[in-house]
Amino acid sequence: MFLNCHSFHSLRYGTLSITQLVSQAEWSVTKNLVLTDINTVTAIYDFKKECEKAGIKPIAGMEIRKDNKLLYIAIAEEFAGIGEVNRMITAHNCDGEELSETAPEFKKVFVVYPIHNIPLTLKKNEFIGIREEELNLLLRPELKKLISKMVVLQPITFSTKEEYSLHRILRAIDQNTIISKLGEEDLCRKSEYFKPEKEIIKAFQQYPEIIRNTQDILNLCSFEFNYKEKGSTENKNKRYFTTSQEEDMKLLTKLAYEGLRNRYDDNEAAQKRVEKELKVIGDLKFSAYFLITWDIIQYSNKMGFMHVGRGSGANSIVSYCLGITDICPIELDLYFERFLNLNRTSPPDFDIDWSWQNRDAILEYIFKRYGKDHVAFCGTNVEFKYKSIFREVGKAFGLPKEELDDLAGKPLAHHDQNFIVKQVHKYGKLMEKFPNQRSMHACGILISEEPITNYSALEMPPKGFPIVQFDMNVAEDIELEKFDILSQRGLGTISDTVELIKKNRGIEIDIRDTSISKDEAVCNKYLAVGKTIGCFYIESPAMRGLLRRLKCGDYRTLVAASSIIRPGVAQSGMMKEYIFRHNHPDQFEYFHPVFEENLKETYGIMVYQEDVIKIAQYFGGLSHADGDILRRAMSGKERSIQKLNEVKANFFKSCMEDQGHSEQMTTEAFRQIESFAGYSFCKAHSASYAVESYQSLYLKVYYPLEFMVSVINNQGGFYRTEVYVHEAKMSGGIIQNPCVNISEFQTVLQEKNIYLGFMHIEGLETKTAQFISEERKKNGSYTSLEDFIRRIPIGIEGVQILIFIGAFRFTGKQKNELLIEARLLLINFKPENRGKMLFEEPVQEYHLPELKRDFFEDAFDEIEILGFPVSCTPFDLLETKYRGSVFVKDLLKYHKKQVKILAYLISRKHVPTKKGTMYFGTWIDVNGDYFDTAHFPDSLGKYPFQGGGCYLLLGTVEVDYHFPTITITKMAKMPMIPDPRYASDKERQYDIHRQIREDVSMTFRKPYPQEHEIGLPRHKISG
Repeated sequence: MFLNCHSFHSLRYGTLSITQLVSQAEWSVTKNLVLTDINTVTAIYDFKKECEKAGIKPIAGMEIRKDNKLLYIAIAEEFAGIGEVNRMITAHNCDGEELSETAPEFKKVFVVYPIHNIPLTLKKNEFIGIREEELNLLLRPELKKLISKMVVLQPITFSTKEEYSLHRILRAIDQNTIISKLGEEDLCRKSEYFKPEKEIIKAFQQYPEIIRNTQDILNLCSFEFNYKEKGSTENKNKRYFTTSQEEDMKLLTKLAYEGLRNRYDDNEAAQKRVEKELKVIGDLKFSAYFLITWDIIQYSNKMGFMHVGRGSGANSIVSYCLGITDICPIELDLYFERFLNLNRTSPPDFDIDWSWQNRDAILEYIFKRYGKDHVAFCGTNVEFKYKSIFREVGKAFGLPKEELDDLAGKPLAHHDQNFIVKQVHKYGKLMEKFPNQRSMHACGILISEEPITNYSALEMPPKGFPIVQFDMNVAEDIELEKFDILSQRGLGTISDTVELIKKNRGIEIDIRDTSISKDEAVCNKYLAVGKTIGCFYIESPAMRGLLRRLKCGDYRTLVAASSIIRPGVAQSGMMKEYIFRHNHPDQFEYFHPVFEENLKETYGIMVYQEDVIKIAQYFGGLSHADGDILRRAMSGKERSIQKLNEVKANFFKSCMEDQGHSEQMTTEAFRQIESFAGYSFCKAHSASYAVESYQSLYLKVYYPLEFMVSVINNQGGFYRTEVYVHEAKMSGGIIQNPCVNISEFQTVLQEKNIYLGFMHIEGLETKTAQFISEERKKNGSYTSLEDFIRRIPIGIEGVQILIFIGAFRFTGKQKNELLIEARLLLINFKPENRGKMLFEEPVQEYHLPELKRDFFEDAFDEIEILGFPVSCTPFDLLETKYRGSVFVKDLLKYHKKQVKILAYLISRKHVPTKKGTMYFGTWIDVNGDYFDTAHFPDSLGKYPFQGGGCYLLLGTVEVDYHFPTITITKMAKMPMIPDPRYASDKERQYDIHRQIREDVSMTFRKPYPQEHEIGLPRHKISG
């Protein structure tokens, strides 16, 4: 009897999860249930599973609404009917087609109209829904004659009074109003909850025809859909790249052998591996997946785009031969089985990165090449977030902005305890895990064999590519496997640097040439000392510290470092142990001979995901397939306690009964596996990252200015722009403030002069910033301030900002003189008479007395507008002339000694410990060299960080494997000179000081165990 059920996927309307909905249906003793969420099929596949578990027949449908008005309920007679409804909603969402008041000509869909929207004529598949409280209306003649076309309408939206109140709050949030202003049309009725089915039938007993019609619909409808069967490799992706599996394999084989000749010349091992891989790919019918990926890469190469193929896909020699990846699996002894094995039922995992500037072009190609009817992004359900819940619920209760800010900004313990705030807490708690909106998956694209609207309606988010209404987990469940098309700024930096070198120096660099992107001598020297600011993935303080501790001097060590830095390796104690064994290879024993045989390259330590498989297989005696199941059971994707326990029991049984290992040895081996397997990289992924890191490092070493300008233009990586500007200066660049006659929107390089881009100017509109250089290119340089104002549509605020940053210094006039001139030019300014005012009334020449400016006024202008000084260093702005007694270049000499050093704060990282919060700081000294500090809870309690700026630090130097860190005992922020621009206004003399920035990164995790708590064995364990 329940033809119209809402879950909480009826966004900001329903209050029940799918599990709760089905559980309530069980209570009502119903045998059939129809899910009709508002304009969406997000939950139908999960709904089907839950219903079948409960022994209830699932039926799928959709409630069609327009502008908050219920038009009708569409109920799919069979799976094809879902596609019909999906296509109608897709046309509305993506093409702007209006939803009509009446349903279109559906073939496999029943339509139920509410009593307020009955069409003039009803088709065979169309009915009128009557609620129990509307039965008295059937006495009317115009309705009485329609009883034969009526069905029971008992909508479901909530289950308790509390949930009805929650529904009202959700509606207020949706309508952006307060609860008391909601009208009847905004809310569901108070009767929209589950009742025992017998009660409903009893209420309609005078109208047996209505009951019969309802039961007929329920009996006629079905939701037949086959989920992925265990062991099957069938899926709903595009089946063939050509016309058949045979033709696909012919093409794939041809391309693989062509690539083999290009990559290897004559290499028997490579040829055998290609043959082996092709057989597995053919047996699993994954050839189309490889060919579609190859096709996308071909287009990318044709357009001159850079890409990186990473993830487990880089384990495959076929993908290497096809040019999908640039990692030689033979050189690095990569496991193809980590990527693809006969136990695997889902297509292989290719993660392909492009520059953030090129990704949209790739996406447009995919949609055009494979057809918009067959391509869409995965969706994601964005839940109400902690802070937004309190703000949104508080707004619904009518709280003022100040109280909303307190609710969103303060910890729960510091909230007021009045009645309204308690209600906000109560209903906010109920809304946790509620979806708030649908959004686009970061990278997952679906390419289907059948039209994708057979499975889902599509929506068009602001980014302009259609999305399905379900997430990647549902997509996998229904056999739609995604292609990961990603973007990153690191590739943009590399690509832009190569172009800039060609433009400025006329040198063409093939950055994909592995002779320069792996094991280049000077690059290795930079690696060993952590001189990697700006380089992809290896520029963070933690990574630079690791490189120095390892004295990382080659590509293979860099590959290992890329995985060691991951949380799992660190928390398991393996990172520290790896550093020890790397530096002291003669001071440890292998835990067991199997570890030596299989993990010798990494000193017997599990560093990569594949290592789990090796140890499970060769130490634990598990099959390769079971080893992969173990790895997947611990991965982020499939981490489940039940599955982990099953695998653990299997591992222990095999180790102790079949392999004869002691319990102590088995326990330690499993502890090492368990502690890190879900948070490490596969080796191929690390290798792909290491290649890109090397490419960026090569450019930094040999073309430092071009590289740093590109880092700045790609909006950096780990650090703020100021740090990259500093790095450019340390590399010999002369930093120049923006100039209207030279600068572009982005930063430009002229010989050694680096002109900062207009994009960095705080308060200058983007459109204006872009137009300045466009106009200059069309009509020549600006000859004066007047000429600039005549040609650029800009107000006095924008002109003042440009004057203060020195963008008109080519005029030779002082800033105060230019300000007066600008105000005279723009007096009574109106955009429509700009030309008239300037042409008919020439500006009078004023000769002002030369006003003396303080040397540091420009620096304070720069801090205000750019966020950092350009014309001097932060140290020059200090009141003190003291510059420290020790400098970074000498720190290695001061191991275990106390030092006092003056430093400028670059960044700090929050780290939780059992004793409280600690921070790791990164600083530069007066010479511009970087160093790191450790601030433990006891020190921080007395000497906390006080924002960006210069500090005097006192602490003890600890040299840990070639890497000095200062453990801080005391620190004090050093006062800067007052702002000379406000010499006569004491209250404002220190306002700008607060704009000095720092980079702060927070870590929300449990404290890592200490070394003594882990007890990683450094010697053999007997048995």
